[in-house]
Amino acid sequence: MEQKFKTDAMNEDRISDLPDALLLHILSSLPTENAIATSVLSRRWRSLWTMLPKLKFDSNFNPVFDDDNIDPTMFSENVYKTLSLHKAPVLESLHLSFEGRTDCLHVGIWIATAFARGVRKLVLDSFYQEEQTVTLPSVLFSYNDSLEILKLKCAIDLDFPSRVCLKSLRKLYLDQVHFKDEESVCNLLCGCPSLQDLVVHRYSNADVATFTIASPSLQRLTIEDLRQEGGYGNGSYVINAPALKYLNINGVIDIESCLIDKALELVEAKISNVSGITNENIMESLTSAKRLILHLSPLEVKFPTGKIFDQLVCLELLTYEREWWNLLSIMLDSSPKLQILKLTDVYLHDNKTNPDERKWNPPKCAPECLLFHLETFLWIGYEWQRGDEKEVATYILENARRLKKATFSTKRIGREKLEDFEKRREMLNELAIVLWDSNSCHLVFEST
Repeated sequence: MEQKFKTDAMNEDRISDLPDALLLHILSSLPTENAIATSVLSRRWRSLWTMLPKLKFDSNFNPVFDDDNIDPTMFSENVYKTLSLHKAPVLESLHLSFEGRTDCLHVGIWIATAFARGVRKLVLDSFYQEEQTVTLPSVLFSYNDSLEILKLKCAIDLDFPSRVCLKSLRKLYLDQVHFKDEESVCNLLCGCPSLQDLVVHRYSNADVATFTIASPSLQRLTIEDLRQEGGYGNGSYVINAPALKYLNINGVIDIESCLIDKALELVEAKISNVSGITNENIMESLTSAKRLILHLSPLEVKFPTGKIFDQLVCLELLTYEREWWNLLSIMLDSSPKLQILKLTDVYLHDNKTNPDERKWNPPKCAPECLLFHLETFLWIGYEWQRGDEKEVATYILENARRLKKATFSTKRIGREKLEDFEKRREMLNELAIVLWDSNSCHLVFEST
């Protein structure tokens, strides 16, 4: 009797007794094809998958045949059949990953069906197959009031001869997609009155010459411009976003024609891997920022005359660019309220140039931020062997009257280099002596 009870307990289907909400949560973590496969388990599971709030299809995934070369027509039929049987009151998310050679008509049917179901998040990831691309039917975007997040990636062509209307769209990701012309860019962005986040990844030679971003509601903008060979691009941008709060620009080589207008509410900006900043408009548009991360060379930056970063409280600079300290001097003089200064050498490399050729001329008068406001100083990748870095560190420690904490992180030294280890210890002692009379500053040394 006891043995029979144990056998019955082992055979008991306890999972099926769980509430629908919990089962749907479990199924949502599986690929949709696998979730559908559970319908054969029992009557309890037969139609459970049809209530899934999130659907994800990948034409490279076939749970039945374990074959990564599914026929595009068969994949399209499976997606359409699944969407037609779906019964959830709201389709929260639909993620489709498919080949670029997929019939545009099939893609249009997927989108139309998803829009009819009130989809809130739509991801279309079209990977290249024989260099073919998919053109999205523009008529489907003429009006939609449910879509909140749209992600488009790779082998997708966008042609919008007239303005779209995506009333509720808040987040838009454009990852290496292709626009027919500049008008198509404007018609897409101008038709999203609620847009807050925009991410643009593009190849410099992919499509339009000038990428215009005009959005009165936009708050976050990321631009990454890459060459196909893996370098950085030379795209031209016009940015008109008066509500912009966060800006990230990476990889634009020729940024001379990049215009940023009316960024008066800017809170944080990161400018990295750019060059050719000969247009004063670029740096002038950043003067209202509270946090700045500048990963660029001072030799290729033109600063606006007389402009002050009077809102800036946190600044991060890279120290591996040539004559980086000149950019530091300019920013210290121009940032009277600076409280946090972070210097970073992300590569932790040995000297790139002869130390004898590297000379820094410190400001003749101590900047206002050092005398009255700077509280935190962090240097990651501090090269203790380089005289220029020692001069900068000493100058800041000597003049930062309100400094509360200074942290120096240096490259780790192997046990076999005892001589270098001793020299570094002497250098750190010298920095500590600079703060000998300070009772308020905490000095920290770390190895990375």
